[in-house]
Amino acid sequence: MPMTMSRARVARRIATAAAFGGGGVGLLGVAAVGVLLTEVRLARRTVGGSSDIPPCADGRYGAAFGHRTDRPPLRLGFLGDSTAAGQGVHRPSQTPGALLASGLAALSELPVDFRNVALPGAQSDDLARQVELMLADSAATPDVCVIMIGANDVTHRMAPAQSVRHLAEAVRRLRAAGCEVIVGTCPDLGTIEPVYQPLRWVARRLSRQLAAAQTIGVIESGGRTVSLGDLLGPEFEARPRELFGPDNYHPSAEGYATAAMAVLPTLCASLGLWPEGERPEPARGEGLLPVEQAAAEAASEGGTEVTASRAPWALLKHRRRRQLPEPEPTDPSSVTG
Repeated sequence: MPMTMSRARVARRIATAAAFGGGGVGLLGVAAVGVLLTEVRLARRTVGGSSDIPPCADGRYGAAFGHRTDRPPLRLGFLGDSTAAGQGVHRPSQTPGALLASGLAALSELPVDFRNVALPGAQSDDLARQVELMLADSAATPDVCVIMIGANDVTHRMAPAQSVRHLAEAVRRLRAAGCEVIVGTCPDLGTIEPVYQPLRWVARRLSRQLAAAQTIGVIESGGRTVSLGDLLGPEFEARPRELFGPDNYHPSAEGYATAAMAVLPTLCASLGLWPEGERPEPARGEGLLPVEQAAAEAASEGGTEVTASRAPWALLKHRRRRQLPEPEPTDPSSVTG
């Protein structure tokens, strides 16, 4: 609990600095920075990198549902970095976007038009460009967008307040355009297998702190968050060969499926399509908490949803997951833009 409260206070300071245009909030001492930079140089020699272009999964999912209804297809957009793009796998059906588009189609019983503008290597300052692309066609504005961002902000030492400011602004612009927004917060970088101590401890601390601050910024901008870090952390550590891809950095197909199963309930709930209600179930560890406390707790427990309630409260949810359907072949011509 003391660690959670400490993370909550720091996250609030970062989010406040982001809102008022402040600079970074120092999370490490000067001596630790020197150790970190040395470890980063060593880790870069060990951790693989992938220059492969992620498979394009854009297209229509659940096309068969179109023959059963006159309702228009749902539109799902994806923004973010290499994780959002699906780097590390080779088939479109293995990407998180395809998995979520297929799951959304199955739950809604509607076709889903999917478009992904995520860029491998992107940091949060690229989100403004991605939002422009996503909203360029006013006739094809997404009903809901998923953003996965933050890992590169940590590894490239972007000031946390700057990172959160870019993300919050992207959420506000998408919400103003009528999109629901779900953010998969910064993953736990302490799970990367070839990274050793003390970098592993530092990476975990920084990524979880950023995830908590992201949550505050997103909730206060009208979006929802799902924590990904601790969800994948224990599984990556226990089964790195299965959940990491060949480059030892990006998730494998199974890893992406694990993340997508965590995001799907929140994605559907944002559109009123999930069978669970919005009221907290105390028996499942859910409840109404101050925003910063909910953000800190979510950063420590993967798969946790945080949704805005009446300020300054937020709803902490642990939604039940469902097995994802196998994505079907897509019709790329069905998506414009």
